[in-house]
Amino acid sequence: MTEPSGEITKVGADKTARCAWCGVDPLYVAYHDNEWGVPCHDERTLFEFLILEGAQAGLSWITILKKRENYRRTFDGFDVQKIARYGETDLARLLGDAGIVRNRLKISAAINNARATLALYDAGSSLDALFWQFVDNAPVINRWQRLDEVPVHTPVAVALAKELKQRGFRFVGPTVIYSHMQATGMVNDHLVTCPRHVALGG
Repeated sequence: MTEPSGEITKVGADKTARCAWCGVDPLYVAYHDNEWGVPCHDERTLFEFLILEGAQAGLSWITILKKRENYRRTFDGFDVQKIARYGETDLARLLGDAGIVRNRLKISAAINNARATLALYDAGSSLDALFWQFVDNAPVINRWQRLDEVPVHTPVAVALAKELKQRGFRFVGPTVIYSHMQATGMVNDHLVTCPRHVALGG
C-alpha cells in the first residue's frame, strides 16, 4: 500500500508530519491515521481488506479508498455468507456497477474468496487465526527511515500467500498479502519519523 514518493514525510494541514505516501487528501490522511497499521482481529474487516487489496492490484490505493463505500454497498457489507451465495445474476450486477472496479477476474475472485473463507470456518479456523499465526500473534515492529526501505513483500508474506492459494483463495499474491498485513497491523511499517509509528508500539 506504500506508494512511491520522493519525500520521507508529508506535513498536512494540521502541521503533522506523516508517511509521505498518504499525501494530503483528507480521505487518505484519515486512513493513514486511523486504520493503516492498527492491529485488526475482526473477521469482516479482515475479509474486507482481502477483497479491497485484491481489487487494488495494478491501481492506486486512493482509487480503492474512494470506491470503498460502493464496495460495502454492492458486496452486502462484506458479509461472507451472503457473498458466498452470489451467482451469475450477482456477477452481472457487480460488473455493471461503475462504483467499483469492474474487472471480471477480481470480482469472481472476491466471490471465490468468500467461499474459501467459509471452507476455512468449516475446517475450524478463521482468517484471524490463519493470518496472525504467521507473525506469532503479535505485530512485527519495523524501523524504516525512508519509504524506499519498505518492502513490497517479505518471506512471511510469500509463505502466507502460498498457504492461502493452497486453501483455494485467489488474487492473493505476496504483494497483495503484504499490503493486507500492513493494513491490518500485522506489521508496523510507519516510518520512525511518523507519529503513528510510536503510537502503534514502535
